[in-house]
Amino acid sequence: MSSPTISTIIKMVESLPDELQERVAEHLREFIADLEDEARWESSFQKTQGSLIAAAQRAKQEIADGQSVPMDYEQL
Repeated sequence: MSSPTISTIIKMVESLPDELQERVAEHLREFIADLEDEARWESSFQKTQGSLIAAAQRAKQEIADGQSVPMDYEQL
């Protein structure tokens, strides 16, 4: 099943010379790969957000309780 938008894009690409069609196809492959990568990152971030919040809360509590030691950036 193809939407009208997809049909229009296909007609536009088909009207191009073969070499340009290949370039458009390569750009689309890269663009789609980037979108998929972003979606994976967003999904991964959403799954770990609760853990990150809990870790930040623990760190704040340790600081408030005097259980933390300032980081010595000179040693890095």
